[in-house]
Amino acid sequence: MTDTLTTRSITTDSKNRSREAKEAERQYRRARGWSPWKSVLKHIGLILVGFIMLYPVIWLVVSSLRPTEEIFRNPGIVLDSFEVSNYSEGWNTLSEPFHVFLLNSVLIVLGCIVGNLVSCSMAAYAFARLKFSGKRWWFAAMLMTLMLPIHVIIVPQYIMFSQLGFVNTYLPLILPKILATDAFFVFLMVQFIRGIPKELDEAARIDGCGHARIFGVIILPLMVPALATTAIFTFIWTWNDFFSQLLYLTKPEMYTVPLALRAFMDAQSSTSWGPMFAMSVVSLLPIFLVFLFGQRFLLKGIATTGGK
Repeated sequence: MTDTLTTRSITTDSKNRSREAKEAERQYRRARGWSPWKSVLKHIGLILVGFIMLYPVIWLVVSSLRPTEEIFRNPGIVLDSFEVSNYSEGWNTLSEPFHVFLLNSVLIVLGCIVGNLVSCSMAAYAFARLKFSGKRWWFAAMLMTLMLPIHVIIVPQYIMFSQLGFVNTYLPLILPKILATDAFFVFLMVQFIRGIPKELDEAARIDGCGHARIFGVIILPLMVPALATTAIFTFIWTWNDFFSQLLYLTKPEMYTVPLALRAFMDAQSSTSWGPMFAMSVVSLLPIFLVFLFGQRFLLKGIATTGGK
């Protein structure tokens, strides 16, 4: 009998607490002016804004499935005819199959990612943990390079690489990354390393670790969000780069994806819009997949300033 009364008492208390919580939530919503209609209108507005932002991509995909002569004659997003031959034609229209240009872009992207991850992380560790003469001035000079537009350095840089015989090679696109020339990523990693407790370094130093082992065993594993952010941004910026690749690569067999897409505008003395749009969709897929699977690390790397 006593157990039954106790159970009923606990059940009644739970129900009362649930009613109180619901009432408190209603009062909070009233105080903030919340209403179901406002929530519905807000979501409708967000859907409309999202559709407006995605409309160019949707139009690109739909246009890649249309015959070339109908792309601008019927510029809507409703398909009247389904044309998949644009993809096979675009893959083989240029002097080389399109997979050659994809592989060229992948090679350059991988070289730039590895170069940035290695060089920028080492430079960031030096600025964040080491003590050397003129450290603040060198750090300030590194930050000042962020203000330099690429057009200021592109001419002397091209002359230097031309004299070294690097034109029509991938070295001018990869070599600067190995030398930690992307100050943005260095600054990002410096801020991240500064958030890692120095007590970890001191404990490792007591165990006999030097800077190389501290950097490789302790700092790098904690820098995964910052490293992932660097890799994602490097991939997107390098994959979409057109100006630098146009400057150094003139042989068609060495073209990357942006240069190959531009070549469609000269093929057969006319613009092959359908095949070009089809290959544009293909070129967008790697960026979409990288951002889809890496956005968790991207947001964490930007939002945090260290391992806390």
